[in-house]
Amino acid sequence: MDAYDIMLYASYLLAVVGTILSIVMPLLKSLDDPKGLLKSGLGVLGLAVLFFVCYFLSGNEVLPKFEGAPFNLTPGMSQVIGGMLVMTYILTVVAIVSIVVTELTKAVK
Repeated sequence: MDAYDIMLYASYLLAVVGTILSIVMPLLKSLDDPKGLLKSGLGVLGLAVLFFVCYFLSGNEVLPKFEGAPFNLTPGMSQVIGGMLVMTYILTVVAIVSIVVTELTKAVK
């Protein structure tokens, strides 16, 4: 094991620690303000509802070339991927529209 491997594992460890802390620290801070925690929970719940709507709207067909190795794609996996793609498209459109509306309202004021 050389220095590159050690540094790679150290960066993995730091990424995991940073991810855990970025989730836990706002939760600890929000214990002082339960309304903030409620707003965050509603946002996460809204994203989950949007995902399930997109999941049920997406298809589950798999092309024969993706059924075997190395992909081993199943109809369930295909539907999850399709749901995530549709959700990404919807959130992208919502973000672009909100940017345009914000800039137009700032220009009018």
